[in-house]
Amino acid sequence: MNADHQLAVLLQDAHLEASLKEIAKKVQNGERISFEEGVLLYKKADLSYLGVLANYIRTKKHGNVTYFNRNFHIEPTNLCVYDCKFCSYSRLIKEKAEGWEYTMEEMMAIVKSYDEQPVTEVHIVGGVLPQYDMKFYMDFFTAIKKHRPELHVKALTPVEYHYIFKKAKVDYATGMRMMKEAGLESMPGGGAEIFHPEIREQIAKDKCDAEQWLQIHEEWHKLGMRSNATMLYGHIEEYWHRVDHLEKLRVLQDKTGGFQTFIPLKFRNQDNQMSHVAESTVVEDLRNYAISRIYLDNFDHIKAYWAMIGRNTAQLSLNFGVDDIDGTLDDTTKIYSMAGAEEQNPAMSTKDLVKLIKAVGKKPVERDTLYNIINDFENVDFPEDEKPKYYALPVIN
Repeated sequence: MNADHQLAVLLQDAHLEASLKEIAKKVQNGERISFEEGVLLYKKADLSYLGVLANYIRTKKHGNVTYFNRNFHIEPTNLCVYDCKFCSYSRLIKEKAEGWEYTMEEMMAIVKSYDEQPVTEVHIVGGVLPQYDMKFYMDFFTAIKKHRPELHVKALTPVEYHYIFKKAKVDYATGMRMMKEAGLESMPGGGAEIFHPEIREQIAKDKCDAEQWLQIHEEWHKLGMRSNATMLYGHIEEYWHRVDHLEKLRVLQDKTGGFQTFIPLKFRNQDNQMSHVAESTVVEDLRNYAISRIYLDNFDHIKAYWAMIGRNTAQLSLNFGVDDIDGTLDDTTKIYSMAGAEEQNPAMSTKDLVKLIKAVGKKPVERDTLYNIINDFENVDFPEDEKPKYYALPVIN
């Protein structure tokens, strides 16, 4: 049964509550749902209903295509001046013995180690420290582009930019322009967490607030550049806090059109200050992906990180609005495993990833950062004796 038929059958269900049927009609007609309807979906909609709506939208936008990319990441440091309660990765400066701080030379050595690999992007994100200032990152971006001009530099979140711009005494517009001139080509979506101050104050009160996060992305978009957005869900927030978060993203996207992808990030409770908070269920994860797809009508892509949620849940998500599961991974990033992800030693070759996507009837397509198609793997058969090649995955896209 195709997506159109599934939705038609749903609309004929005599037992479907009128308010949910009205939302389904809006989806069928390509109309935007309201804030109140977004909350209603979280409170009342079951998984099968949400799956039909989200898959309908996904199919209209992308057909059966599922995107992935080949990239590597660099985490300059896991030491940080901030003390986010949910973070299992960063170590405060006072816990320096458990941390690392890479020099420029060490990070360029990582870049050069991928010279013979067909990667298209380097993703850079980490902790916030005074020595990783504006000049440091501008010099680093420039050095990367000088060494490998075709390598796309996607780097740093508004949390990092807010800190370094304030330290450098430059405004956001000036700072983002200077970063672009130095070689920055896109921004990941991290640091968004939950926008509403009622929750943000409890879990990440020290770092940039929602308005500052959004403003930095807006300034970047004004330069004609692209970025991603995230939401950390499944901790102490209520459903309406999630919808408030999605609404703020939708409003900015209406204004700039600069966001490419939305990535819901599942809260993991291992080894952090919120370990007492239970994690969301797989059903709730899938509901959240679906509602994100339905609500963010002006976002092209919804992404799930297979390394964070596990391969099986990632496969399921492809029928609940997700069209991107990021990429291959070589087990060098620590941000997933330290937080208690299912994949404690994540490593997946291109062959493995293609097989995972095909197993649920989707078409695997390798993309670059800006979603230009590099390879269509729909009809590619890998030799059984091929040795896997592993590539690093961006941390928070």
